[in-house]
Amino acid sequence: MAMKYSNRIIARTVTVGMALSLILLAASCDTQDERRSDAGQRRAAPVEAALIDSGSIELRRTFSGTLEASAEFVVAPKISGHIEHLNVRLADAVRRGQIVAELDDDEYVQAVNQAKADLAVASANRVEAESALEIAAREFERIKTLHQRGVASASQLDEAMAAKSAGRARLEVAVAQVTRAEAAVETANIRLGYTRIKADWTGGADSRVVAERFVDEGQTVTANAELLRIVELDPITGVIFVSEKDYARLRPGQDVTLSTDAYPREQFHGEIERISPIFRQATRQARVELTIDNPELRLKPGMFVRTTVVLERIPQATIVPGQALTLRDRQTGVFVVNEEDMTAAWRPVEVGIREGDRVQVTGEGLQGRVVVLGQQILDDGSPVIIPESGRTRKSSDSREGQK
Repeated sequence: MAMKYSNRIIARTVTVGMALSLILLAASCDTQDERRSDAGQRRAAPVEAALIDSGSIELRRTFSGTLEASAEFVVAPKISGHIEHLNVRLADAVRRGQIVAELDDDEYVQAVNQAKADLAVASANRVEAESALEIAAREFERIKTLHQRGVASASQLDEAMAAKSAGRARLEVAVAQVTRAEAAVETANIRLGYTRIKADWTGGADSRVVAERFVDEGQTVTANAELLRIVELDPITGVIFVSEKDYARLRPGQDVTLSTDAYPREQFHGEIERISPIFRQATRQARVELTIDNPELRLKPGMFVRTTVVLERIPQATIVPGQALTLRDRQTGVFVVNEEDMTAAWRPVEVGIREGDRVQVTGEGLQGRVVVLGQQILDDGSPVIIPESGRTRKSSDSREGQK
């Protein structure tokens, strides 16, 4: 009985051992299958890709700025007076030399009349002096003849000569008085002309626009008081400020494109006219002036504008989407898709001009497509799958399946 019981225990032990061996073998197979499955997933990482482009690219900068009048002229009287008429209003067009205001001229008209009267008196005095000199000259000639005959004395001859000299002096004074009176008349006329105030600017266009009016009819103004501000709007001037980073790329004559909130769907064009040779110490920026055609006078001084300038243009460049750039070991690069075996190859690149989402890059092996989504799970040589195309790496398993 003891032997039979011992044999049963041994048989049961062997049976349990074999069962455990089978369980461990099955578990090992399952683990290997799972590893193969995990490896298969790593071989086909899902990513998105985009074509590498080739063409022109531009480096653009957009600056905020304002518009200013290209020229302005402040109308001011040269004399004080009472404003009788103001011939223009805000936004009126003004021609060069146009009379825009008139002052009360009664006082100045009277001054002209007084000057003319003084001139008449001076002219009469001159005529009298000329007549007196003529008489003194004839008397001198008569006394001179009598003295030669021994009839007139030497003292009489001296008296006649003195009278002639005095007459000549009085005539010279009278002529000077006439000249002074004529100048007084001219001055009075000029001052009378100042009562009609002209918009007489120099240079620029012959037509401008009234931008501001500072007085009304009936007011009394002093000499040089501002009456009107007249501006030239075509062309109009744009002003932007640039930092040192962009300053060296700007030059006079560069084309610019402008937009403004007043006309949000329109673009206006101009060019760089002047670049300041200095930077403002407070802001470390330099003033740049733009000339903008404004034939319809739609753009106005004081408007806020956004100015886009093309700083650099490369006619032929290799271009990738900005999302394709990836950083590996402190180096920028892209993953290029190998269309033959559907793997991603790491390619270091040098980044150049950026234009929106388009980036210029230089480097080796930049052809085909680059990964733009999913780079974080890739390494050099990683197999990929692009869902939209359904293409994966051709593995040995797939080739055997095809057989």
